[in-house]
Amino acid sequence: MSGMTDIKTHMHKLSGEILRFGIVGTTALVIHYGVYYLLLRYTYLNVAFTSGYIISFLFNFMMTSWFTFKVRPSWRRFLRFAVSHGINYLIQITVFNISLLLGVSNELAPIPVYIISVPASFLLVRCAMMRKRDTTA
Repeated sequence: MSGMTDIKTHMHKLSGEILRFGIVGTTALVIHYGVYYLLLRYTYLNVAFTSGYIISFLFNFMMTSWFTFKVRPSWRRFLRFAVSHGINYLIQITVFNISLLLGVSNELAPIPVYIISVPASFLLVRCAMMRKRDTTA
């Protein structure tokens, strides 16, 4: 009976993490796209995209720590988060440029990026933030 309770507790915790990840991720996505859209007419597309990514990344790290996984931010977590987001960024900038090459408008080019990268991002970020029994501050 205890094993079944452990599974239910784990599933409840995981579903809460996924919901909170969705809230934080959606907000970070809006920040990313907002910065991109504002800079679109003033700088190169890749600079606008990357600037939005960096600003949303900083927001995302803090909120992912405090809200999504309820852990204290630390330099160690920040570095792991940065590595996971470095991989995510490479995927995103590649899909972004492929979208542009395929003729997707400058305004809509980030949309395919988000569709492809969001599911993978949860797994990468969860691994970065929740190492086995990681309680370091």
